[in-house]
Amino acid sequence: MNDTTEDGLLGGRVRLTQPRARGLRAGLDAVLLAAAVPARGGEAVIEAGCGSGAAFLCLAARVPGIRVAAVEREPAMAALAAGNAEINGVPARVAIGDVADAALARTLGPLRHGFANPPYWPGGTAPPEALRAAATHERGAGLDAWARFLAAAVAAGGSATLILPAARFDAGVAALRKAGFGSLVLLPLAPRAGQPAKRVLLQGRREGRGPARVLPPFVLHAEDGFTPEAEAVLRDGAALPL
Repeated sequence: MNDTTEDGLLGGRVRLTQPRARGLRAGLDAVLLAAAVPARGGEAVIEAGCGSGAAFLCLAARVPGIRVAAVEREPAMAALAAGNAEINGVPARVAIGDVADAALARTLGPLRHGFANPPYWPGGTAPPEALRAAATHERGAGLDAWARFLAAAVAAGGSATLILPAARFDAGVAALRKAGFGSLVLLPLAPRAGQPAKRVLLQGRREGRGPARVLPPFVLHAEDGFTPEAEAVLRDGAALPL
């Protein structure tokens, strides 16, 4: 993949080589997803569908000492992720594989935390470029498969975290429950105060038995830019506790 750019995340703490093409570039979703993973130093984590590695790199910048496994179906993106891990000094094993392969997940686990920003649209018109279409539209593996993959890799008591469009939170809840995750927590991500959420963070615990919870919306934008809370997450690497 030759048409790439060199970018920074978390105020420049993360260096990222990523495709120039729209639809393949890391944005707020990757940073917010990483901020929601409740990992601690020394724990092992897995990202399903890591793309160029933005999410796991942001998590490693916030939580030094984690051990990273990542899976990516597209070889070109997996190569970028592996290169980005090396550039940022993050020890990461990036495997080329599909989330439909639960056996692969079991070989990488058991780990403490899993997370993903899965392709979210089950229908509609996909972008013409194959890589962009794979990043946004379900092609074969739906949300159930993503949840099963994380369940196969994550140990009992560990977490799975997804970021999804708000319109698909019900499908995400159903997929995680079917895969054996409970104690679900939903965090709506609102563009501005008083506006409906466009994205949600959804987290569950493997074999969790606690009640489901819906948290107050996390507001991203104010009149003059990001809210102070969002700025702390997006620039300073603060956590999003769920």
